[in-house]
Amino acid sequence: MRLRASGKGLVGVDITSATVKVIELKRAGSHYQVESYAVRPLREGAVIERRIRDMSAVVDALKRAVDHARPGSRNAAVAVPASAAITKTLTLPASLDDDEIEARIQLESDKHIPFPFSEVAFDFQRLGLNSRYGDQQDVLLVACRQQDVNQLTEALLQAGLTPAAVDVETFAMERAFQELRHQLPSDEGEHECVALVDIGATMNAFHVLREGRVTYSRDTVFGGRQLTDEIRNRYGLSLEEAGLAKKRGGLPDDYQRSVLDPFLDTLVQQVGRSLQLYYTAGRKQEVRRMILAGGTSVLPGLAERLAEESGMEVVIANPFRRMKVNPRIDVPTLASDAPAMLTACGLAMRVGK
Repeated sequence: MRLRASGKGLVGVDITSATVKVIELKRAGSHYQVESYAVRPLREGAVIERRIRDMSAVVDALKRAVDHARPGSRNAAVAVPASAAITKTLTLPASLDDDEIEARIQLESDKHIPFPFSEVAFDFQRLGLNSRYGDQQDVLLVACRQQDVNQLTEALLQAGLTPAAVDVETFAMERAFQELRHQLPSDEGEHECVALVDIGATMNAFHVLREGRVTYSRDTVFGGRQLTDEIRNRYGLSLEEAGLAKKRGGLPDDYQRSVLDPFLDTLVQQVGRSLQLYYTAGRKQEVRRMILAGGTSVLPGLAERLAEESGMEVVIANPFRRMKVNPRIDVPTLASDAPAMLTACGLAMRVGK
């Protein structure tokens, strides 16, 4: 699961239930540069709950995305969903080196991993000395089923890419947040909590981050596909036509009142419920700001309604705001896709590591 070093760019690949997204980043001094990117649609059912169900459909979409982006590097990083990964912080003797830590994890795998070790892909990272015991070190363990890794890397290989890293979506998002935090007011203290709401096609994920790390997460099965389906059913459109109408407008006069407003009401209620459950879980740190991500986050009126309901400042995510952009990329198009590119961007930000 580790990244092989490369002086070239790195392509982040995000495979969701609705689209395949690829973006290539290179280091440009202390910043990043967007070298290439593309988003291509996936047929319905090809990916369900972040798991590939139709490999040929995914590979076809990924090939089309790569052909359009024409990345300079073929090294690519993908991510397993957070629900498929196990992350634990272990406390081990500070005297252990990497080989000894790996041996200890294998020996004690039944304590940390709930499935046979022969089926496991794992990696670890030293976090430094334990805050209470100077002779102990904290080690972050990440594990998932090998079949999950194999499925993702196989998709990359069939699309002509070279698997360079398999990450976890949560870690990719935390990495992208390092760019998003520059969208927040400069007076924001680093210890303040920020809600990041990622609204995809079938799910919306509510995260709270403190000091750039996720401290709370909640997923809800509700996303932009419900709005697309309602448009399709009400106005007799195909799935593709409904998706385009949702983005570009041109729907009948009753659309706002009878379709969009009820959808936004439900979405705002769900976000409010997630925030309420965060506090109910005993979290004492107050959430003061909210960032919206995902393709559905740009629906007109959503940010304003969430701001009114929560009393927070609400901004729409753009992880590329500070990045340089290759002249061959259309900047307005990149900006419109930016809220949905968090995972892909966070994966590509591993470049040079």
